[in-house]
Amino acid sequence: MEPIVLTDPTITPDEELVFARIGLKCILWKNVQEYIYSHHKEITEEWRFYNDGKCWLFRYIKKKKTICWIAVIATTFRVGFWVSDKAEPFIEQSDLPESVKDDFRNAKRTKIGRGFNIVMNNQSDVENAIKMIEIKLKIK
Repeated sequence: MEPIVLTDPTITPDEELVFARIGLKCILWKNVQEYIYSHHKEITEEWRFYNDGKCWLFRYIKKKKTICWIAVIATTFRVGFWVSDKAEPFIEQSDLPESVKDDFRNAKRTKIGRGFNIVMNNQSDVENAIKMIEIKLKIK
């Protein structure tokens, strides 16, 4: 897994900094953002520096529940999800590609669930992230 590049706690990331890092992949970032803005007005967003990982992550939140985290890596970004076992039937019955389902299946189980990422390389990755966002929103 590529390391996260936004690691300076004194520099709060903004769109300009992110887009300078991810280049043309900014289109994919905007596609995820536009989907959230147009379909889920109740979702908020924030940048937060996490001391445990010594990096900045962007996250989408509904009330107090984190929907996903976005980490900027060398030339793109990845959308990360933590899901409980309740998500398993939704993921398995979804039309997500087997590669995403395998990432979920192979993720280490912890007491709070499983975490896995979707690296954004093309529009199909955006569509898969959106499907996972919708699954995450279904889980109570």
